[in-house]
Amino acid sequence: MRPRILALDLEGTLISNAVSQIPRPGLCNFLEHAATTFDEVVLFTTVPKHLALRIVLLLAEEAHVPLWFTEVRYVEWTGSTKDLRFVSPLLGQALLLDDHRSYIHPDQHRFWIEAPLFASPYPANDSGLQVCQTRIRERVSLLAAIA
Repeated sequence: MRPRILALDLEGTLISNAVSQIPRPGLCNFLEHAATTFDEVVLFTTVPKHLALRIVLLLAEEAHVPLWFTEVRYVEWTGSTKDLRFVSPLLGQALLLDDHRSYIHPDQHRFWIEAPLFASPYPANDSGLQVCQTRIRERVSLLAAIA
């Protein structure tokens, strides 16, 4: 079974943070690639839903994300870690792209792809999302090989 859902963190992964909202270089291309690789792309973030959706709308208005990204599912969750069972009841169906290890559920590290942190001074030549694409491809291949 291959993962069919990509759950995306927002702050430090796709954008700077919820205050400055600087989009990471290559964001639109990364999301388009994710949409062709996975059946579903979702937001799995600590940013409250109303603010996350406002950020996504602004990113779309400024053409930093594809329009379809304004309609992605926002995953509601509780607890101290991001449990992928909030994304899909069947573990292995979803991968989580996130920059913070502390948010990863202890039993789900094999489904986590570590995103390089996008932090100040927010370099215009940041290649973190390209690194993420490679890591996603490698993780999908690894999971397929051990399935």
